[in-house]
Amino acid sequence: MNLLSLAFEHGGRIPDRYTCKGENLSPSFGIEDLPEETESIAMIMDDPDAPIGTFVHWVIWNIKPEDELKIEEGVIPKGAVQGKNSAGKFGYMGPCPPKGTHRYYFKLYALDKKLKLKEGATKEELLAAMEGHILERATIVGLYSK
Repeated sequence: MNLLSLAFEHGGRIPDRYTCKGENLSPSFGIEDLPEETESIAMIMDDPDAPIGTFVHWVIWNIKPEDELKIEEGVIPKGAVQGKNSAGKFGYMGPCPPKGTHRYYFKLYALDKKLKLKEGATKEELLAAMEGHILERATIVGLYSK
């Protein structure tokens, strides 16, 4: 399984458009080679370089698997559910490091079932719900500094 950003290269700089300095939109992604038995997809975006410990920027699940799947910029895929980020808010929160360059991990999970989690679940709740149901994982890392 492959996760590709249509906005930045793996290990490259995340454009301002997707950050607190820009429009704070979620980037677009392409997903290739999903396992055939995939029933749903989940994504977690977090920053392990945050001064308070890992900061969760985005939690989303129940993305429908489709051929040549693409997650559009700033759009929540139909039927997908979002959780709370570390700021306690729903949805995507773009990079906004207080200082230095931080790494932002976009982690994609192909799952063998649709999850029965309520909107607003945390990263920890999502990880617990996915346990034993992950078929494959893919990660892309973007860098950002103000």
